[in-house]
Amino acid sequence: MRRGELFRVRNPSSHDPKKFRVFIIVSRQILIDSRFSTVICAPVYTVYEGLSTQISVGIEEGLKHDSSIHCDELISLPKSILTNYVGKLSSEKIYKLEESLKVALQLNNED
Repeated sequence: MRRGELFRVRNPSSHDPKKFRVFIIVSRQILIDSRFSTVICAPVYTVYEGLSTQISVGIEEGLKHDSSIHCDELISLPKSILTNYVGKLSSEKIYKLEESLKVALQLNNED
Protein backbone atom coordinates (compact mmCIF):
# COMPACT_ATOMS: atom_id res chain seq x y z
CA MET A 1 0.00 0.00 0.00
CA ARG A 2 1.52 3.31 -1.13
CA ARG A 3 0.61 6.98 -1.23
CA GLY A 4 -0.94 7.78 -4.60
CA GLU A 5 -2.54 4.37 -5.13
CA LEU A 6 -6.21 4.05 -6.06
CA PHE A 7 -8.56 1.45 -4.61
CA ARG A 8 -12.19 0.58 -5.33
CA VAL A 9 -14.20 0.41 -2.10
CA ARG A 10 -17.62 -1.22 -1.70
CA ASN A 11 -20.25 0.86 0.17
CA PRO A 12 -17.78 3.45 1.53
CA SER A 13 -20.47 5.29 3.51
CA SER A 14 -24.20 5.45 4.04
CA HIS A 15 -24.22 8.93 2.40
CA ASP A 16 -22.77 7.70 -0.89
CA PRO A 17 -25.39 6.68 -3.47
CA LYS A 18 -22.84 4.58 -5.37
CA LYS A 19 -22.32 0.89 -4.59
CA PHE A 20 -18.58 1.32 -5.19
CA ARG A 21 -16.31 4.37 -5.02
CA VAL A 22 -12.65 4.73 -5.93
CA PHE A 23 -10.40 6.42 -3.38
CA ILE A 24 -6.79 7.52 -3.53
CA ILE A 25 -4.50 7.25 -0.53
CA VAL A 26 -3.15 10.67 0.47
CA SER A 27 -1.65 9.87 3.89
CA ARG A 28 2.10 10.17 4.31
CA GLN A 29 3.95 6.91 3.77
CA ILE A 30 5.17 6.59 7.38
CA LEU A 31 1.52 6.47 8.54
CA ILE A 32 0.59 3.97 5.84
CA ASP A 33 3.45 1.70 6.93
CA SER A 34 2.60 2.02 10.63
CA ARG A 35 0.31 -0.19 12.72
CA PHE A 36 -2.30 2.58 12.63
CA SER A 37 -5.47 1.00 11.21
CA THR A 38 -6.70 3.86 8.99
CA VAL A 39 -5.35 6.10 6.23
CA ILE A 40 -6.56 9.40 4.82
CA CYS A 41 -8.06 9.13 1.36
CA ALA A 42 -9.68 11.39 -1.23
CA PRO A 43 -12.66 10.22 -3.29
CA VAL A 44 -12.73 10.00 -7.07
CA TYR A 45 -15.80 11.27 -8.92
CA THR A 46 -16.76 11.33 -12.59
CA VAL A 47 -17.57 15.04 -12.25
CA TYR A 48 -14.72 17.48 -12.90
CA GLU A 49 -15.46 21.15 -12.31
CA GLY A 50 -11.93 22.45 -12.83
CA LEU A 51 -11.41 23.53 -9.22
CA SER A 52 -7.87 23.91 -7.90
CA THR A 53 -8.68 21.16 -5.39
CA GLN A 54 -9.48 18.63 -8.12
CA ILE A 55 -7.04 16.56 -10.19
CA SER A 56 -8.13 14.93 -13.41
CA VAL A 57 -7.45 11.19 -13.67
CA GLY A 58 -8.49 8.49 -16.09
CA ILE A 59 -7.41 5.42 -18.01
CA GLU A 60 -3.70 6.10 -17.37
CA GLU A 61 -4.36 5.60 -13.65
CA GLY A 62 -6.35 2.39 -14.11
CA LEU A 63 -9.85 3.90 -14.24
CA LYS A 64 -12.48 3.04 -16.85
CA HIS A 65 -13.22 6.69 -17.75
CA ASP A 66 -12.16 10.26 -17.10
CA SER A 67 -12.73 11.30 -13.50
CA SER A 68 -11.27 13.59 -10.85
CA ILE A 69 -9.83 13.36 -7.36
CA HIS A 70 -11.63 15.71 -4.95
CA CYS A 71 -9.22 16.94 -2.26
CA ASP A 72 -11.95 18.92 -0.47
CA GLU A 73 -13.62 15.69 0.67
CA LEU A 74 -10.92 13.84 2.60
CA ILE A 75 -11.98 10.81 4.62
CA SER A 76 -10.26 8.34 6.93
CA LEU A 77 -10.75 4.75 5.80
CA PRO A 78 -9.69 1.47 7.39
CA LYS A 79 -6.72 -0.09 5.62
CA SER A 80 -8.58 -3.40 5.73
CA ILE A 81 -11.14 -2.25 3.12
CA LEU A 82 -8.48 -1.05 0.66
CA THR A 83 -8.06 -4.38 -1.11
CA ASN A 84 -9.32 -3.83 -4.66
CA TYR A 85 -6.31 -2.13 -6.31
CA VAL A 86 -7.12 0.02 -9.37
CA GLY A 87 -3.88 1.82 -10.23
CA LYS A 88 -1.53 4.57 -9.17
CA LEU A 89 -0.64 8.16 -9.94
CA SER A 90 2.42 9.18 -11.92
CA SER A 91 5.03 11.41 -10.27
CA GLU A 92 3.54 14.40 -12.08
CA LYS A 93 0.04 13.64 -10.76
CA ILE A 94 1.43 13.12 -7.22
CA TYR A 95 2.85 16.65 -7.43
CA LYS A 96 -0.55 17.98 -8.56
CA LEU A 97 -2.19 16.06 -5.71
CA GLU A 98 0.16 17.68 -3.18
CA GLU A 99 -0.58 21.14 -4.59
CA SER A 100 -4.34 20.51 -4.49
CA LEU A 101 -4.12 19.29 -0.89
CA LYS A 102 -2.27 22.49 0.06
CA VAL A 103 -5.11 24.54 -1.43
CA ALA A 104 -7.82 22.39 0.16
CA LEU A 105 -6.21 22.63 3.60
CA GLN A 106 -5.08 26.24 3.13
CA LEU A 107 -1.42 25.40 3.77
CA ASN A 108 1.40 27.83 2.86
CA ASN A 109 -1.15 30.56 2.39
CA GLU A 110 -0.16 34.14 3.19
CA ASP A 111 -3.71 35.19 4.20
